[in-house]
Amino acid sequence: MLEKRVTKHKTKYKRQNRDKLFLMLIVMILVMIGVISLMAPYIAWNDPYNIDLTNILQSPSKVFPFGTDALGRCVFSRVLYGAKNTIFSALIVVAITFTLGSLIGIVSGYVGGTLDHVVMRIVDIFLAFPGMVLAIAVAGILGGGLMNAMLAIIAIGWTKYTRIARSYVLEIKEETFIQAARLSGKGSFYIIMRHIIPNMLGYMIVTASLDIGTTMIEMSSLAFLGLSSPLPSPEWGAMMSEGKSMIQFAPWVILGPGVALVVVVILFNLLGDTIRDLLDEKQKRRAV
Repeated sequence: MLEKRVTKHKTKYKRQNRDKLFLMLIVMILVMIGVISLMAPYIAWNDPYNIDLTNILQSPSKVFPFGTDALGRCVFSRVLYGAKNTIFSALIVVAITFTLGSLIGIVSGYVGGTLDHVVMRIVDIFLAFPGMVLAIAVAGILGGGLMNAMLAIIAIGWTKYTRIARSYVLEIKEETFIQAARLSGKGSFYIIMRHIIPNMLGYMIVTASLDIGTTMIEMSSLAFLGLSSPLPSPEWGAMMSEGKSMIQFAPWVILGPGVALVVVVILFNLLGDTIRDLLDEKQKRRAV
């Protein structure tokens, strides 16, 4: 009896800590997106575009917290301004790939037959190429620019959600409650919206939340290669590309955007893990 109480207390304690971590991550991400990204013009006290040849490669100081780059621009201000391009572009890409890929996977899995076969063969063709290599090729064909870089990532990202959504649909559509809905005269649209999507949405959201960090790295990689935001627009990947030749004698030029990227990716990955744990806990409660 005592052992059961101890186990129950530990489980409750872990659940409370997980809930606190989830709320803390949500607050940190909202602050990061809302305050830092959107309020950058009011937080940064230096003009990120101002070229000052008298302050070239200045080390970090009170005036320039992250130092200056090869053109005398404040790295700290450019990191703050670049957060909007880096974070919001990744969120938009994930939202589009999540929606597009999930819809294709749901329709493919539910309809089945020839449509499902054709869709899966198209997905296999896309997956036959290394994702980043294909993204570089698509971005190179479309040309530079943030919008084209986003389209390149979308072109390779939808297949993941299609395969996952299809697998869930194939599993769910054979359940007894789906058969009962069909026998009661419910149409396919009703069944998909009322039964299939609600039962798979949580798992798809977990996948999307875990994919935000990966998408940010992919977007920054394209920017690093000069296939994203054109200069002098601040973007973390492009800033690291500019500073790579100065890493030995002015490491702050590349460390500023690099550390910002790492911190943001870790936060979103922790958020995804926490959401997954919460959904697993909810699923276990339902099973009991």
